Amino acid sequence: MSEHAHHAAAGAGWNMAISATLHCLTGCAIGEVLGMAIGTTLGLSDGATIALAVTLAFLFGYALTARRVVRTGLPWRQAIRIALVADTLSIAVMELVDNLVLLAIPGAMDAGLASLTFWLSLAFALAVAFVVTVPVNRWLIARGRGHAVVPAHH
Repeated sequence: MSEHAHHAAAGAGWNMAISATLHCLTGCAIGEVLGMAIGTTLGLSDGATIALAVTLAFLFGYALTARRVVRTGLPWRQAIRIALVADTLSIAVMELVDNLVLLAIPGAMDAGLASLTFWLSLAFALAVAFVVTVPVNRWLIARGRGHAVVPAHH
């Protein structure tokens, strides 16, 4: 492979990793925001709020991928299997990092929904999680895993 072709392939891998991570971030952000908002509103403990947010992040992440795959004509059952293979590690890393960062920010988990601290902390935590997850997705894609399994069905 020429040096130019090698750099083009590497760039495509990073572009695909960024795209996959943005897709992952969308599902995670929806789940995180809903989970944190519900948990905060109901006065749930930090652990219960995080558990709810993580559960919803996985649910929305898988649902977004499965919906894309179903649009290609595959049945839901197969689309869900593809989503599980494509997204599990990416969502897990994103959620782990996101919630560790959120817990590390003083007052973030105690701030109410009307607080700028709540929203800025959540946005910052998701941004850090995105940066950490891009190389994970790049690694998966380079090995024919993660979102590399999804385009074959488009």
